[in-house]
Amino acid sequence: MAVTTAVALAVNAQDAKSALRRGDAFVAQANYKAAIEEYSKVSERDAHEYARAIYNIGVCHYELWQTEEAIVFYKRAIALKQGDYPRASYSLGVALEDQKRFAEAKLAYKQAAEKFAPAIYRLGLLEANAGEFQKAADLFRDAATREGEHDAASHNNLGVMLATLGFLKEAEKEFVIALKSSDGAFGDAAHNLKLCRSLMNVAAKGTNH
Repeated sequence: MAVTTAVALAVNAQDAKSALRRGDAFVAQANYKAAIEEYSKVSERDAHEYARAIYNIGVCHYELWQTEEAIVFYKRAIALKQGDYPRASYSLGVALEDQKRFAEAKLAYKQAAEKFAPAIYRLGLLEANAGEFQKAADLFRDAATREGEHDAASHNNLGVMLATLGFLKEAEKEFVIALKSSDGAFGDAAHNLKLCRSLMNVAAKGTNH
């Protein structure tokens, strides 16, 4: 009897993985409704795959501009993982930001931040938009120490915060790092570097007089 149960569980797990793969293939084709149908075939008995399927359904709803539905599924996925689903918490924060629910978004990002560095970057953006430039600078500095696609933007935004706080020399260094990280392709960093050096020249002339 135990062997039969084990075999059944193995088959169920394989079915779940197959449904996830089919759903992922539809997502790659931007066929989100079909993807939702596949992800919905994953059974609650397959705990790990089920949480992932619920999260993926949330992603599909988000891509379909169904933000409220996306939020519901992100929260379900996070609950299924007892609060330890950093990518889902990050996605929840993004969706909440879209609805201008900034306090809730901040909580979601904080839940993700320890294991998912882009959440730290988004927290920095929230603080910057709230006028909390020193807090934003600290967050961008933290994000910049962690590898990922956010790296160049973190250095650039740290530079903006430092310049706003009056630390032009330190800001210049961050803009240079942002440009190097993007192989010179980061237009905002190039513009900010030029502006920063212009401000430094004005300040130097003022000191000389």
